[in-house]
Amino acid sequence: MRLGVHLPQYGRAAGPDTIRRAAIQAEQLGFADVWVSDHLAIPADAAYPPAFLYEPIVTLTWAAAATTTVRLGTSVLVLPYRHPLHLAKELASLDRLSGGRVTVGAAAGWLEGEFQALGAPFGERGRRTDEAIDVLRACWEGDDPVDFAGRTVTLRKMKVQPRPVGRIPIWVGGASPPALRRATTRGDGWHGTFMNPEQVGPVIAELRSARPEPEFTISLRVAWDGVSGDRQKMREEAEAFAGAGVQHLVVSPSQGEEAAWLRSVELLWETLSGVP
Repeated sequence: MRLGVHLPQYGRAAGPDTIRRAAIQAEQLGFADVWVSDHLAIPADAAYPPAFLYEPIVTLTWAAAATTTVRLGTSVLVLPYRHPLHLAKELASLDRLSGGRVTVGAAAGWLEGEFQALGAPFGERGRRTDEAIDVLRACWEGDDPVDFAGRTVTLRKMKVQPRPVGRIPIWVGGASPPALRRATTRGDGWHGTFMNPEQVGPVIAELRSARPEPEFTISLRVAWDGVSGDRQKMREEAEAFAGAGVQHLVVSPSQGEEAAWLRSVELLWETLSGVP
């Protein structure tokens, strides 16, 4: 099982020095990738998610500049928040600048107040997510210049450069029936969040019935902390996840100070590295 770790992009631990140190630490320890979340504005009465959150693509660019080999992932980009053409340019640029290290976790989103603040139609988020993935692929891998005709995006003989170093994997998030269909029809993998082994097993079975090839990656993010959590239980759950077919696991520490965050990551690596 490959291991990724969320960067200290949010909360009290978040800051430029801590993000840089955490990215370097992850690379040195042997994590496959570092990850960030995506929220732009949080309603004042929302209990979750945390409001203090650095913008994801800028954060990954900061981490990329401090590292050379660790991959860079989004868990997950809410595609309807952004124009797909702008996003194609941003992600391709980051991929080129980082030497081809980007993985895009992408989903339709769930926080209605955030959609309202952005003027994005909440009821169209699924259709717009599908179209956004199609636009990204057209801009990165289609004809040059790009021709695309969709419901909300039209491109006529547009030069969209630079293109990525290679194929940027898109792992689709979400466990609803539309999200799973989106993953199997448009994705290179699935990136789930905050599920236990019993919950994820049926989801993986459904995904594998449509996409049996091992190159279709099954990824899962968990809220585990090496300092405050039960590390024996984490190891046992990681082994259960692997048995259920999870190929890639992203751990998300919860410590609020830099030293404790970095120590949490060290303990998580010691606990989970070597899970088959």
